[in-house]
Amino acid sequence: MLPVKSKYKVAKRLGANIFEQTQTQKFALSEARSQKIKRGGRGRGGSDYGRQLLEKQRTRYTYGLSEGQLANYAKVAYTEADPSTSLHRRLEMRADSVVYRSGIAPTRRAARQLVSHGHITVNGRRITTPSHQLKKGDVLSVREGSRKSPLFAKFSDAEETEQRAAPHWLSFDKSTLTVEVTGEPLYTPLETTLDYPVVFEFYSR
Repeated sequence: MLPVKSKYKVAKRLGANIFEQTQTQKFALSEARSQKIKRGGRGRGGSDYGRQLLEKQRTRYTYGLSEGQLANYAKVAYTEADPSTSLHRRLEMRADSVVYRSGIAPTRRAARQLVSHGHITVNGRRITTPSHQLKKGDVLSVREGSRKSPLFAKFSDAEETEQRAAPHWLSFDKSTLTVEVTGEPLYTPLETTLDYPVVFEFYSR
């Protein structure tokens, strides 16, 4: 796992949305100053390869994937009728992504840890693989024996009001810490800022 300083360096190249630690006002102001300095100097056009590499890295860091994992996802998705939608669906339907997107975990990293440490079940079966693929109709829950853990204390606090809204294809029941997959994620600007066609360009070289 990258240290915070390294994450700031990566985010300056790939964008603030890559890591939770860089989605702050302090980072935004620092980035604005850097962009102002760049505009005042001599610009340098990026190559197609550089553009493709950056987008591939943005996607990889956003979902916390290894090089091999993303390459495999892209390879399978590229064989389908709508590769971009297929890739987005596979990334969003990962167990760790569903845990994060539902609001059970505050960050994707925390979501991966919850799954790998055995706190999550899918259709009543305990899982420990963050990449476990869910489908429409599946029910993901916090394991009964884990619900009293301090990790989930905020959901039992009557005064807790801040809660990230789940996307349209997930239904989250806060009282039971249960998420039902009621639909499928769509590849739209509302769902993601990632440019998957450029990622496919990288892998098709």
